[in-house]
Amino acid sequence: MSQTPTVLWSRPEIERPGTPLLVMFHGYGADEADLFGLAAQLPADFTVASVQGPLQAGPGRAWFPLGTDLSYSLDSVTEAAADVEAWLDTVRGDYSSVTLLGFSQGMCMATTLLRHRPADYAAVVGLSGFVVDDEGNPFFDDAAVAAAKPELFWGRDQADPVIPEASVEFTNTWMRAHVSLTKVLYTGIWHGINAQEMAHVSEFLQYKVLK
Repeated sequence: MSQTPTVLWSRPEIERPGTPLLVMFHGYGADEADLFGLAAQLPADFTVASVQGPLQAGPGRAWFPLGTDLSYSLDSVTEAAADVEAWLDTVRGDYSSVTLLGFSQGMCMATTLLRHRPADYAAVVGLSGFVVDDEGNPFFDDAAVAAAKPELFWGRDQADPVIPEASVEFTNTWMRAHVSLTKVLYTGIWHGINAQEMAHVSEFLQYKVLK
């Protein structure tokens, strides 16, 4: 991905400076338009930027190959995150804060960015996703995350048929040790998002970022 990804913005450039920025990361096989419709259900104070993943994945896009794919590597995750971070560094100065929201594979992106430079982000929202096993890779500064205890919202359905149980277990363990966690379980959303969850996300952002 170049340092200037394809981004959908919720407001024109002239209206963005000084607002809190919320960056959205879609799931595997989706695209930047997928989550963008949710912006209307979030606090109006935010400027929302929905970013397109760098890889083609069927009709949509991806951030990195699936873990079951032979081309998957932890480097593919950190390289995608580093590219997004390089772009963010060119725009973050215009905003009062930066918050990350990711769905499914997008949650891996949001949490990987947090784990690289936790001081850069006001909060993270992860929906129906997981945290990658860092395998000791130095890109992940988990000691700094644990020291900062950043605010993180994690919403999911225990019957989610997509995220492997081992990934959920790893994420649970990692969250307890590293972040100030708001975890909510939903019934009947499977690998999805519903209005109740978005209301909770909006409330979380209101109290943890806009307070």
